Amino acid sequence: MLKKIGYLGPIGSFSHEAAESLFQSNIYEHTPLASIPDVISSVDKGSVDLGVVPVENAIEGSVTATLDWLVHQVDLPIIAEFLFPISQCILTHPEQIHTPENQITKILSHPQAIAQCRVYLKEKYPQAEWVFTESTSQAAALVAESPSEPWICIGAKQAAILNGLEILESHAEDHPNNVTRFIVISKSVETWKKDSKQYKTSLQITLPSDYPGALYQVLASFSWRKINLTHIESRPTKTGLGNYFFLIDAQLPVDHVLLKGTIEEIEAIGCQTRVLGSYPCFSFLEQAIH
Repeated sequence: MLKKIGYLGPIGSFSHEAAESLFQSNIYEHTPLASIPDVISSVDKGSVDLGVVPVENAIEGSVTATLDWLVHQVDLPIIAEFLFPISQCILTHPEQIHTPENQITKILSHPQAIAQCRVYLKEKYPQAEWVFTESTSQAAALVAESPSEPWICIGAKQAAILNGLEILESHAEDHPNNVTRFIVISKSVETWKKDSKQYKTSLQITLPSDYPGALYQVLASFSWRKINLTHIESRPTKTGLGNYFFLIDAQLPVDHVLLKGTIEEIEAIGCQTRVLGSYPCFSFLEQAIH
């Protein structure tokens, strides 16, 4: 039986493209889901075997829906990371291909996609209303279903093909090198057959409330061991205003002697630590994972 891969759908989303790049369709069954929480919850309930969700974009930063759901709602390990290039396309219905730019009334897409094209959209379509959708592919479907409306949407090239839309612009993002970091989650830790030269460990660290300078000491624990940190971010604990924990990505596997020593030192000063995952990292330049 093929393993099921859940991703943020519908078909034609960037998450769909990333999932297909990660996992070959002749080995895995791809299952589109309506939202990031739906993907994560489906893995937790066992409806799908693995989930592919975005966690960070080079332009817009962290995807908070992913971080918050993983931290507050489930206890699932991150088992891989994958960097995937994002090319935002401006799409329209064939019947609206000749509509003047100043007559476009709505721009539909996922909030992250619109944010990545914010400057472009304000300059070219200043009069148009921004309409947020659950995904870029949902936006494409809505435009495809409304041939008489002077609307455009932002999405992947694949969304244009699947919905019979025309591409007005193929690189509408405001900055080059637009890359999204996707993670793979599972019910249990898996060992990849494909090796990677880079491994990371994601940690959730909660500081003791009565320990001044605790964050400095946490960071110093990594620093003097020369452990490279690729990401550090504070997120609210949701227990009261001003209460935060920290999410830290360290560029070592969790069983490395230096990282083990760091975690022990951090816990010795009263911090709570949680390993969210220790995993291999891949990029879009590499072949699909088998």
